[in-house]
Amino acid sequence: MTTEPAPATQAYLSGLFSLEGRVAVVTGGSSGIGRAIADALARAGASVVVMARGEDRLSATVEELTAEGRRAAWVGADLSTREGVRTAAERAVEAFGEPDILVNSAGINVRPPMDELTEDVWDVTMAVNLEAPFLLGQRFGPGMAERGYGRILHISSQQAHRAFVQSGAYGASKGALESLARSQAEAWSPRGVTCNVLVPGFVMTPLNARLSADPERVAALAARTMIGRNGLAEDFAGAAVFLAGPASGYITGQSVFVDGGLSVH
Repeated sequence: MTTEPAPATQAYLSGLFSLEGRVAVVTGGSSGIGRAIADALARAGASVVVMARGEDRLSATVEELTAEGRRAAWVGADLSTREGVRTAAERAVEAFGEPDILVNSAGINVRPPMDELTEDVWDVTMAVNLEAPFLLGQRFGPGMAERGYGRILHISSQQAHRAFVQSGAYGASKGALESLARSQAEAWSPRGVTCNVLVPGFVMTPLNARLSADPERVAALAARTMIGRNGLAEDFAGAAVFLAGPASGYITGQSVFVDGGLSVH
């Protein structure tokens, strides 16, 4: 038997977690962790703009959200160039106005052995994983601060903190991304904009397709957690809604590990 929450309970939870009236931009929002976060923010009441490459997946994502009565739009974006980032940012604003929430989930995960790491791979990794979040923050962060409310959320990696599975340029980019979040927090949190990071463990997403294809490696990574399994994209929904909403207003500059205890086991 289930019962509906009492009105007072609903009002209390809404005051903590509701995103009604907010606008969110989610990069990488058509697959994996970004897709799960876009869905969660929309279900919590935000109008969501999904930004990524691949129009088919983008349109399918938005169709699913709008079919559920959510407000959603998509923007095709090449986040590997500065012009691509700037163009996508302006197009994103056209849907629902200036965002209150920015989630940087788009990423590139090309990790050759270090002695085979080329400058081209280094450059594109830094462009997508670090420079795009910086440019989007520069575009949207000051406006959030001027309005007195904002939430910036980055998706990082275990490789920002420890070296394994050939961290290479990917690990370096994610370490820098966490430093960027702290710099953004220092700049804008006094004016109501929190900046935080979610740090996944191993999550079965398209970004990790190479490792996912190795059953022994997948099992070994699961054994390193305290929960006893690898992550799923939907494991990030609650943390994202919390860090995007009013309840997290005194949390900023933090790296929050959503990893089943992998990082402390």
